[in-house]
Amino acid sequence: MGGVDMSNNPPTSHTKDFFASPALSLSLAGIFRSANAGGAAEAQSVEVEEGEEGSGGGRREGNVEISSENSGPVRSRSDDEFEGGEHDDDDGDDDDDNGGDDKNKKKKRKKYHRHTTEQIREMEALFKESPHPDEKQRQQLSKQLGLAPRQVKFWFQNRRTQIKAIQERHENSLLKTEMEKLREENKAMRETINKACCPNCGLSTTSRDTSLTTQEQQLRIENAKLKAEVEKLRAAIGKYPPGAAPSCSAGNEQENRSSLDFYSGIFGLEKSRIMEIVNQAMEELIKMATSGEPLWIKSVETGREILNYDEYMKEFGVENPSNSGRLMRSIEASRETGVVFVDLPRLVQSFSDVNQWKEMFPCLIAKAATVDVISNGEGPIRNGGVQLMFAEVQMLTPMVPTREIYFVRYSKQISAEKWAIVDVSVDKVEDNIDASLVKCRKRPSGCLIQDTSNGHCKVTWVEHVECQKNTVHTMYRTIVNSGLAFGARHWVATLQLQCERIVFFMATNVPTKDSTGVATLAGRKSILKLAQRMTWSFCRAIGASSFHTWNKVTSKTGDDIRVSSRKNLNDPSEPTGVILCAVSSVWLPVSPHVLFDFLRDDAHRNEWDIMSNGDPVQSIANLAKGKDRGNAVTIQTMKPKENPLWVLQDCCTNAYESMVVYAPVDINGMQSVITGCDSSNIAVLPSGFSILPDGLESRPLVITSRQEEKGTEGGSLLTIAFQILTNTSPTAKLSMESVDSVNTLISCTLRNISQACNVKIVDYS
Repeated sequence: MGGVDMSNNPPTSHTKDFFASPALSLSLAGIFRSANAGGAAEAQSVEVEEGEEGSGGGRREGNVEISSENSGPVRSRSDDEFEGGEHDDDDGDDDDDNGGDDKNKKKKRKKYHRHTTEQIREMEALFKESPHPDEKQRQQLSKQLGLAPRQVKFWFQNRRTQIKAIQERHENSLLKTEMEKLREENKAMRETINKACCPNCGLSTTSRDTSLTTQEQQLRIENAKLKAEVEKLRAAIGKYPPGAAPSCSAGNEQENRSSLDFYSGIFGLEKSRIMEIVNQAMEELIKMATSGEPLWIKSVETGREILNYDEYMKEFGVENPSNSGRLMRSIEASRETGVVFVDLPRLVQSFSDVNQWKEMFPCLIAKAATVDVISNGEGPIRNGGVQLMFAEVQMLTPMVPTREIYFVRYSKQISAEKWAIVDVSVDKVEDNIDASLVKCRKRPSGCLIQDTSNGHCKVTWVEHVECQKNTVHTMYRTIVNSGLAFGARHWVATLQLQCERIVFFMATNVPTKDSTGVATLAGRKSILKLAQRMTWSFCRAIGASSFHTWNKVTSKTGDDIRVSSRKNLNDPSEPTGVILCAVSSVWLPVSPHVLFDFLRDDAHRNEWDIMSNGDPVQSIANLAKGKDRGNAVTIQTMKPKENPLWVLQDCCTNAYESMVVYAPVDINGMQSVITGCDSSNIAVLPSGFSILPDGLESRPLVITSRQEEKGTEGGSLLTIAFQILTNTSPTAKLSMESVDSVNTLISCTLRNISQACNVKIVDYS
């Protein structure tokens, strides 16, 4: 291979490491104890020597599973003991004057040292920076706070003991939850086998179960949507007699009226009740976005903010009684803050317009629609606007089911420089939609947006959802169950990337070194626009959305490959005819950033790309579209002996995920785009890669502030997708030869990547 060493030793048991993840270790949902419920913990010795912090255990039964974003430090002892003071032995001199009995009693008696609020605050501040302060730091802090060094030492030991006890208890809870999931999965598999076999002879009774199930799911979805339309029509007809339907004539008054004004409400829910719900949700979102401890606790190990679920329930009330009777659910909650390079009105507008919203989050939103407008709001960016929306949220792989959510979105200006957008699911709406489809609902979620007066906005994002528990493929179980896959960090990272892309698209002063091979500004914009369209198309093509029907195919090399086909009749953005898409997801013991750099580098392309025939690849244009060097659009040329081939490549990377998307392009058409001509009629059929962290960061043996001792970076979840035009006639049928060809293409590419990286692909099937 060309001098690139990407070998990371794979874990002995990939599934086993799931429970050692620091991303999970401080997830405390469902295991918080009250101040006086720490029986076992009370028995622990308070004087813990360095390196011998105690641990605790315990589980809490319940029908709600909380993801690893949803928790925080817990009072395993009394609040005063951990946060207000220390227990210490009396002076040893007194022991010499007492008898044996007196000595035993003396050992049991503790002196109580009460710390002030200021002392606790200072020690907490140092603990966040250095959980293991050295002797010099302890001496300095003791002088500053007027405490004995021994007291400072014991306070830090107790704090570390507390966190370790929390970790052990929660990992026990996670183990129990995982066992329950495996039992459910096993039970479901047994039922499937029993249904598919004859009770007398044990032989299979049908081979059409999979196709029938897929068809049934599609019909149920369509049926639910038709029922919703019928309910709306019934409500409208009930209010207006035949022939007296409301007029659709133009006019300012008519434009400002919601369709709710023409009937009683959304599926019978009154407009006033909807406004009451969204106002309550707005209040909750603002508190969730602005509150610190004890509602949100920052993980010492991962730096992620974790929701203290007991504190949340205390603040916002009991579980919704309408949840009784629902299937067992899991709760995911996360919060992330970031700065985005975009002005406030444009950012708010992107949430009000469903099409702009989809374009802002192409890798996350497979489908989105405004079902109804409750209130148009005021002004150009619709202050006070309320709309009922539907969204299908995805990961870029067909192996993880999408999440279909109905919710009401409310946009409100809080002050001159601050806006809030809240999404919340409404039970009455869901109850009138087929209950089997409502597998995910939003608790008050959304973002606070603050204008920082320099073309930037500070965004605080809260994502809080309740999902029906379902079986997730082993490879993706950690990243989904930890709340990372659909969490706030993913949304904020994607928003930052897209806003940065807009800025670079509009920029007129991009340095020459960041924009080579294109002479004009119009040419640069035309290429960036084409690359963006190509990446959006790629995101739509490879998810588990109901747009597609995926069939599992096992290649000759044993790779798990999913295939789907579609027909393009008249869309000029893609080739006309039958298009086949094949996708495979694998785990590689290579860090995501190393794998991304390898796949995007034209110097290494001939090591994995079969189209290059091993010949070197040359970059003829390179356009930056972000501050990170990895965010760039390139035009590459391959020079086989027969005909030269041009490839347009779009690379994207952020704090959560990376993509390398490319497509062969017509040379003449591309040359016209370089000069600044319109690119909308250039047909592209993108293939490429999606790269995610696996979430399996190894947990350190001790909590330390030294960087080199923290958890090492884990491996990558790589999704590879190829799209090919199998026939130029839209009426043609898909042939097995085409399926075999694209399967061979995927298998060979995966083999080339693993060989170049000097690693082995792990089989999860």
